Amino acid sequence: MGLFSKQNNAVLLEPLNINNPIMVQVLGICSALAVTSQLKPAIVMGLAVTVITAFSNVIISLIRNTIPMRIRIIVQLVVVAALVTIVSQVLKAFAYDVSVQLSVYVGLIITNCILMGRLEAFAMMNKPWPSFLDGIGNGLGYAIILVIVGAVREVLGRGTLLGFTIIPQSFYDAGYINNGMMTMPAMALILIGCVIWVHRAFFYKENQE
Repeated sequence: MGLFSKQNNAVLLEPLNINNPIMVQVLGICSALAVTSQLKPAIVMGLAVTVITAFSNVIISLIRNTIPMRIRIIVQLVVVAALVTIVSQVLKAFAYDVSVQLSVYVGLIITNCILMGRLEAFAMMNKPWPSFLDGIGNGLGYAIILVIVGAVREVLGRGTLLGFTIIPQSFYDAGYINNGMMTMPAMALILIGCVIWVHRAFFYKENQE
């Protein structure tokens, strides 16, 4: 089986759309609500989850045959906790401002439903390379939604994108006001609901045709 066989491509690409962890499986919603008030922390959180999911999948896949089934969840948590600690320290060293914005939510990656679900459902039953692709696919599928929601909330709530002013001053002079509700977690939930609605309406309509 080649590195990018049809089966491996499906493992990598399906989580980006037809089996997206947020839009289809409705997992990882809590962190998606918490870190998407601005685009930058949303991107960093998405990348962090992608890296941790990919490498934890690989590690668990490599040792899966030596893990006693009765303690497999504990082993998975130990592996994830170690990777989360490494990522957290890297963020504090090289992107301290973002690590402050993400606050405790980096640590809570340990309990992310997407990550634990992939370890249990995929990495425990597959070889390292497919497990790596599965981790990358699901991490990026999660990150895509965070980026979309983070971008919309920052533009409409703050008038900026990645800290740069997007809405011209002339709009404000004409009476435009930033939507302060966009900075609240409730709007993240509404936006994610809209994304899920549009995705399902379009995708399942295409399937029926």
